[in-house]
Amino acid sequence: MTLADRDSPLAIAMWDFSWLERRYPGGGYEDWDRALDELVERGYDAVRIDAYPHFVGTDPDREWTLPPAFDACDWGAPATCRVEVTPALTEFIGVCADRDVAVALSSWFREDESRARMGIRTPADLASVWVDTLDRIADAGLLDAVCWVDLCNEFPLHQWAPYFNDPDEPSTPRDSPAGRRWINESIAGVREAYPNQEYCLSETVGPDTWGREPADEMDLLEPHVWLMNATDYYDFERDGGDIDSDRHYEWVVDEAEDRYRNEPDYWQSELGAAIDAAAEWSRETGLPLATTESWALIHYKDWPGLDWEWLKEVCAFGTRRAAETGRWTAISTSNFCGPQFEGMWADVEWHRERTDAIGAASVDL
Repeated sequence: MTLADRDSPLAIAMWDFSWLERRYPGGGYEDWDRALDELVERGYDAVRIDAYPHFVGTDPDREWTLPPAFDACDWGAPATCRVEVTPALTEFIGVCADRDVAVALSSWFREDESRARMGIRTPADLASVWVDTLDRIADAGLLDAVCWVDLCNEFPLHQWAPYFNDPDEPSTPRDSPAGRRWINESIAGVREAYPNQEYCLSETVGPDTWGREPADEMDLLEPHVWLMNATDYYDFERDGGDIDSDRHYEWVVDEAEDRYRNEPDYWQSELGAAIDAAAEWSRETGLPLATTESWALIHYKDWPGLDWEWLKEVCAFGTRRAAETGRWTAISTSNFCGPQFEGMWADVEWHRERTDAIGAASVDL
């Protein structure tokens, strides 16, 4: 079944690279069976994970040493960790398949001490590592568990695509000729080997750039939509540019909830307008939407002075509004739908209300 053929959207959780890097005691993913049983209990039927294609394509049997992806956030391990991607990747997908949980594959192209990701120099190289990864999944008989493949998280941000955008050089935009060429040629290369999968390169932008014609090879639109990037709620110059920092969490504690609580109707209206703009973009292009990172703040965690209730209020609104449009084929309820975010994860009833609403929605493409 293609995404466009679905009667209702998938309720999807972002488990990024945490599924593999947080397998230490207390990390939340040390027992995949338990974590996935809890996911299903909360009503989710899909997860989005990092497949680490650059590691699979370089040396699938190697142990890789990875620094933390973030300094102040709870995705991935908080310290240097060592991982072996195979056979863990197919084992995890198999555990998902046993529970009828679909898997969206992506990659944040995690840094490692050997700088393996910099071996990607062309769109053909990007396609090649993904073909190697899908070969492994196909050999395990698990391709049917894959709901789509996002070749690069939030392309072309230099954090995740340094092989395309050097962080020390001026950024080349996604909609530039070079950006479009990378999107089209990389997807075409993977599609040649696996024509029955659906492909995209996800993005994080605001409504000011929606409406453009997507690259030709894109099968779906995967925008990551938050109050922080889709409205003027947060200004990176005014409020601080480095959101992966202690200073940002000081801002979150001091300002974030108050800014929302002072004008909740206004901020919901602004977020709703952004969601409606994405839905209209989908109608104009004829492509389905999937959003796997959403709807309030980009970074949040269990922390002194932080409360989940206001954030859940925003995310409940965003989830409902997206579901009502009929254009989304996969909807996340927040950025924080994982067991490491205990304050969010513990509220089973909240998750069930959101995922029931997603399941009751219709896809109208």
